[in-house]
Amino acid sequence: MDDWTRVCALQDIPVLGSRRVSRPRGLDVAVFRNAADEVFALLDRCPHKGGPLSQGIVFGRSVACPLHNWTIGLADGQAKAPDEGCATAFQVKVDGGEVHLLQSELDGLALELAAPVAGPQRPAIA
Repeated sequence: MDDWTRVCALQDIPVLGSRRVSRPRGLDVAVFRNAADEVFALLDRCPHKGGPLSQGIVFGRSVACPLHNWTIGLADGQAKAPDEGCATAFQVKVDGGEVHLLQSELDGLALELAAPVAGPQRPAIA
């Protein structure tokens, strides 16, 4: 089944940058473009403390998390040693200058993860 969904034009993603794709459920997906015009997609959440990978620095085939500088592989989401963890990776297809993600993955991957909450946590009121 061919369920690729166009998310943006390649030129909409800055070289060495990213663009966020919102989903009806779950966290956003960050779509990255490196200097070689390769395109990758990861859940916009670092596996360490939940930092927004879309705000990180892209270099080679990696992104540095803006919170604690963890290096995350763009192709597979794996944190580089000595760090451990993995960001959810999404399949990407670039066709005719248009970037596509699999709709089935957008609808089904990593829906259980929540965005980190900044600041002190208040106790629930009963």
